[in-house]
Amino acid sequence: MVQFELDINWPRTVWIVFGLVLAGAVVFVLHSFVGTFVFGLFLYYATRRLHRKVRRRVRPASLAAGVSLTLLALPALVLLYYTAAIALEELARATDRLNDVETQAQIGPYLDVVEPYLELSAVVQDPTAVLTDAGGLGALSETLTAALGYIGIVGTGLLHLFVMCALAFYLLRDGPQLARWGTTFTDRRGVLDHYFREVDRSLDKVFYGNILNAVITGTVGAIAFSLLNLAPAPFNVPYPALTGLLAGIASLIPIVGMKLVYVPLAIYLAGLAAVNGEGWWFVGLFVAVAFAVVDVIPDLVVRPYVSGGSLHVGALMFAYILGPLLFGWYGIFLGPMLLVLVVHFVRIVLPELLTGTPIEPYSVDPTHVVDGTVDDPGPASSGSADVSPPGAAAGDGMPADDAGPATD
Repeated sequence: MVQFELDINWPRTVWIVFGLVLAGAVVFVLHSFVGTFVFGLFLYYATRRLHRKVRRRVRPASLAAGVSLTLLALPALVLLYYTAAIALEELARATDRLNDVETQAQIGPYLDVVEPYLELSAVVQDPTAVLTDAGGLGALSETLTAALGYIGIVGTGLLHLFVMCALAFYLLRDGPQLARWGTTFTDRRGVLDHYFREVDRSLDKVFYGNILNAVITGTVGAIAFSLLNLAPAPFNVPYPALTGLLAGIASLIPIVGMKLVYVPLAIYLAGLAAVNGEGWWFVGLFVAVAFAVVDVIPDLVVRPYVSGGSLHVGALMFAYILGPLLFGWYGIFLGPMLLVLVVHFVRIVLPELLTGTPIEPYSVDPTHVVDGTVDDPGPASSGSADVSPPGAAAGDGMPADDAGPATD
């Protein structure tokens, strides 16, 4: 009877199993908060170029990262405040219309449906009546329960926002050190380093470029729509500055984004023209300005210089559209990330896998060294073409313009 003896290195096996358990835990955390981490990564790439400029003027690394995130967040907070102020103003106008005598006469039949459950007229005359009425107590209890639920939702949202900003903050502050640590696991001139370097450059192009394009488009839209309201017409563009800024935000989705803003608005203006029997010329002028000035010109002139890089615009458009449909709200950021990963894998790694060529970093053959120079070794594998990537410093895992001074 033949006996087989297995030579197992048990200490090493235990450590491997323990490492797999830890990796599974990390994957579980990332899957549970995938939207939070994806948005934090987006904030990092959207802020990184601004952080480089701030870092040259602000010495402490932590302060520079905080200032960069603050400068990025201020315009978003101003836009949010402006939108909330307009919403409150419209709510006040709607409340005034409800208090109008004619409006109350129109909605009277609808109030009669509610009267048996809660005497509205008694509540108006005596607000304490809601506490003595059984139906009123039930409604008050449900309202308080719903309010507590909303408080929990808001608290969870603020916690996720904190994690997003913290992730972007530490990536800005410690990103170069993290990249240098990552290169210790492989030859920095190898395929893996080249692959992630290209992915990093493309993500920087996609996210920062689209943010810059959105800012330019929003500014152009706000100015163009505000100037349109100077024309003598029976009606105007409602909230032109806000409409232009929303068009800029929608431009994050290439080709179709801005149309989601100005096409419904054009339909609304056309409805006003049909009701008033005049103003069709203003509708045509609005459509022409929105399409030519706000949509086409920035997309043709600005986007090629600030967005996309080597990625196909059509593929990027589908990534922005299909991402939210497949993954939810964070898909608008996860979709382009997956596209970048797939495109560079197909471009750098897949050809060598299909041809069976070993994926190895290029090494210099001593027989090719003549008089201190290296003869041209001929075509190398795609992953090892750049022996020393442009702008890379010795021992650095990131491009030179991203390294910056050492952290404090």
